[in-house]
Amino acid sequence: MKLLKKSFLLVVIFTLFTAILACGKSEEKKDVAHGIDRSKEFITIATGPTSGIYFPIGGAFAEALKTAGYNTSSQATGASAENISMISKGEAEIAIAMQDSVMQAYGGFGAYEGKPNPELKALMRLWPNYVQLVTLKKSGIKSVEDLKGKRVGVGAANSGVELNARMIYEAYGMTYEDSKVDYLSYGEAIDQMKNGQCDAAFVTSGLPNGTIMELATSYDMEIVPIDGAGRDKLIEKYPFFSKTIVPANTYNNDKDVESVFVYNIMLVNSKLSDDVVYDMINVIFENIATIKASHNAANKNIDLSFGVEDVKIPLHPGAAKFWQEKGFATPNN
Repeated sequence: MKLLKKSFLLVVIFTLFTAILACGKSEEKKDVAHGIDRSKEFITIATGPTSGIYFPIGGAFAEALKTAGYNTSSQATGASAENISMISKGEAEIAIAMQDSVMQAYGGFGAYEGKPNPELKALMRLWPNYVQLVTLKKSGIKSVEDLKGKRVGVGAANSGVELNARMIYEAYGMTYEDSKVDYLSYGEAIDQMKNGQCDAAFVTSGLPNGTIMELATSYDMEIVPIDGAGRDKLIEKYPFFSKTIVPANTYNNDKDVESVFVYNIMLVNSKLSDDVVYDMINVIFENIATIKASHNAANKNIDLSFGVEDVKIPLHPGAAKFWQEKGFATPNN
């Protein structure tokens, strides 16, 4: 009898030990993919201000990678310019940025005159950012040219918003000297508008923008069209801009408003291995529902089917491999 009890106890111990080993192997399979151990990779994602769209969408990318076993952190930043700097300095592994800012940094022109950074690499295309010139009806501003003599929030210095504003002024034959410009984020500029201390503000973001929606709910807000010969000159000189509209009823606008958009893209640190980048982008699209749920702009515009032909800088080799395997052209690789 004692022998039977001892044998039974040994069987139980053996069974438990085997189960523990199996769990360990299962966990190992979860964390190891494409020859890498995800648990040893720490991925910092540079997003944007907490009041903007970059922040929740960037956070969703971090969550998607974390679910697969990566150590991730999403960091609030000043958006495009700061994010490009963080990628360049190795302070982030992934970063969201507007493509016009990225192309200036990559080619060394505009705000990055004489300082090209050919090491910048892309992971994927994201959503279009619409340039929205916002004012209150009482300002009398009906066109870009009407900004002359007005107090205008153009975005934080060298931010993606401010680079857009600067190029638009140029396209319409104007300079900042024609207005009383303030280098305020669009959230700050709109707060100043409510207080009567600002006449108009440039907002470059996906649709709809929460800050503009709040303004439109409580104030007689208008979106100023970006159209005509000035828009044509803008697109001719800076072809990363495209014609678009802010559709009727996006805010309190009962008609479509002419404007321009520029894509956001996801940058990735060029020093990451091809295997890590290839694995990360696989994980992202395996968990795309998490990202789509973060914001309407992501839901409509982040999808495998859109490809990467709109991306104007080279992809990271690991990303290029992924897109090529999916049958998409990678023109700059």
